[in-house]
Amino acid sequence: MTDLVLSKVVKHYGAVEVIHGIDMEIASGEFCVFVGPSGCGKSTLLRMISGLESITDGEVRIDGEVVNHVPASQRGLAMVFQSYALYPHMSVRKNLSFGLENLNTPKAEIAKRVEDAARMLQIEDYLDRRPGQLSGGQRQRVAIGRAVVREPKVFLFDEPLSNLDAELRVNMRREIANLHRRLGNTMIYVTHDQVEAMTMADKIAVLRAGKVEQFGTPLELFNAPKNRFVAGFIGSPSMNFVTATIAEGGVKLSDGTHLNIDRARAGVATGDAVEVGFRPRDLAIDDSGPLALAVTEVEQLGSESYVFGELATGQTVTVHQSGQTSVKIGDVVKLSVSPSALYIFRQDTGLACY
Repeated sequence: MTDLVLSKVVKHYGAVEVIHGIDMEIASGEFCVFVGPSGCGKSTLLRMISGLESITDGEVRIDGEVVNHVPASQRGLAMVFQSYALYPHMSVRKNLSFGLENLNTPKAEIAKRVEDAARMLQIEDYLDRRPGQLSGGQRQRVAIGRAVVREPKVFLFDEPLSNLDAELRVNMRREIANLHRRLGNTMIYVTHDQVEAMTMADKIAVLRAGKVEQFGTPLELFNAPKNRFVAGFIGSPSMNFVTATIAEGGVKLSDGTHLNIDRARAGVATGDAVEVGFRPRDLAIDDSGPLALAVTEVEQLGSESYVFGELATGQTVTVHQSGQTSVKIGDVVKLSVSPSALYIFRQDTGLACY
């Protein structure tokens, strides 16, 4: 079991700083997910942990030992890549055993580890096939198996499911989560898909432009986002936002609509410019609601529906409904939202006001 600590970690490429002094503690046995938009630095940070990228400043500590200058091969980590990175001319068995052979592991031990990993990942029937004879999901299992046989201190996953179709992604993320429960190793997983992050992680680090915007459990990030960026990134579909000003007992939208708010406010005063956030599931179609929505699109998914439209303020809103809906494009519907479901963010800083 291994813990991992990042202390003021910085990365420069020439004069350009891409990782800006990140501090983070990942406890032994945790499944930590780095999530964020493309280019935010999550893969670079993972490669710095692995030793594949040098560290400009700060420290990476594994079990209390600073590993900044320890080669990747000696850090006791194993990495699974997006591209699988399998040897096409080798059998699955050889792909699994090759790294252990290079470490001069005894043959009996290699055979045992390969068989155990194949059984765990349900690829026993494919051991004598080559990667080109396997499906994408089977190849990803082999790539994961190659990491498992090394018995690493920490597993590192760099967007391992990006090349798979939607249904297979769902199945594979369950398998990786089950693997974590069985092995109990510390795992760090990079993805741009916040649904993967929410369903798999013990802790999530939301990154933007080389900085950690928030680090916490999935529900901490969902229920108490520290800023507008995290609020908009965590949750699917994403949170709706409308501009407003602080008023007595709530907020006033640009068209004069008043919304009551139950949440305690901090750092704002009457008249301050804010953005009000509310999730699509918290909106209800209600003839007595204060918001009028001109419907521009409707998605019927059978068990649930999504209604898209524009408020009188000119801002677009998504509404989620359980089951099917009779709402049509061109309708104007009234919406209500619980005062306890509203979030307030300062317009100037984006910080949450609670």
